Amino acid sequence: MKIGLFDHLERSEDRTLATQFDERLEFAAAADEAGFYCLHTAEHHSSRLNMVPEPGVWLAAVARATKQMRMGPLVYLLTLYSPLRLAEEICMLDHLSKGRLELGVGRGVSPFELNFHKIDHEESREIFFDAYDCLKEALTHDEFSYDGKYFNYSNVPMTLRPLQQPYPPVWYGSSNTIGATWAGDHGLHFAANGPTQTALENITAFRAALAKRGAPAHPKPEFSGGNAIGLLRHIYVADTDEEARRIVRPALEYHAASLNWLRERVGGDNFAKRAGIHRGADLESWEEMGMAIAGSPKTVLAKLTEQADLLGINYLIAYLFFGTMTLKDALRSQQLFVAEVMPHLAKM
Repeated sequence: MKIGLFDHLERSEDRTLATQFDERLEFAAAADEAGFYCLHTAEHHSSRLNMVPEPGVWLAAVARATKQMRMGPLVYLLTLYSPLRLAEEICMLDHLSKGRLELGVGRGVSPFELNFHKIDHEESREIFFDAYDCLKEALTHDEFSYDGKYFNYSNVPMTLRPLQQPYPPVWYGSSNTIGATWAGDHGLHFAANGPTQTALENITAFRAALAKRGAPAHPKPEFSGGNAIGLLRHIYVADTDEEARRIVRPALEYHAASLNWLRERVGGDNFAKRAGIHRGADLESWEEMGMAIAGSPKTVLAKLTEQADLLGINYLIAYLFFGTMTLKDALRSQQLFVAEVMPHLAKM
């Protein structure tokens, strides 16, 4: 099993944003030295949940602060981009990172964020499909034309091309079986989130579609079967269970409030009912859903092993730095995870 990292990089109230950026770069550099596979970064807009709404700018900084760890958005919201402009950005990042870019794509789960950009959420899936097809054309031709429902280009010179050919490996993250099936149909690398039972349903749907397809689109020999099947989990490791829960509780509960912030500000309960997305506000509810795991190395390893066995994943995306957590506490958790948890998971 490979181990990666995830980050929303939400706004903290107890330090400047410049300090947050510096801390995250220090954390990424430590993870790079420790052998983490990839750093995945979210894209959200107009929310305290995410302070890197332009993930490409952030990843350019990460590329120069690291040497071997791969990196990429999980995901670029294709509904909000000109495919031509995004293709050029992808090419730049792939070269700046010396071929370490992983290309996550999606349509955007929040109708509020899309509406701020004048995108109808009900239409977003069709826009995403069109943007994805157009993006692939732009990335694979020296000159490209495209005639779709939402995007049209004619004889556009592509003076930038990706370092990785034909283009960086593509990822899709989904909280529903529709998206999971689409990802499997297209042979993409896949990441699941949410309660364990929901993750199981989505991974099962992805596997079925991938099996029907027959082979991954971008095979990765470092993953069994050539495809990454990942699971995102919030994790905190300390010397004892008691210490871990003491530190993680305020951090996780602040993070949960950040996840709910825009929903409550703009739409109340309506969005949660439509999207089926969890709204747990306390540590216990997250633990009950299997989404947060905190404790000693022994406790964390046991719980992760249980989920990995149930879901059959070959990639764990560890969310190790979130909420009000200090850099010192996040680095200590990372060190314990690397020394006492990651070696055992790597053998699975």
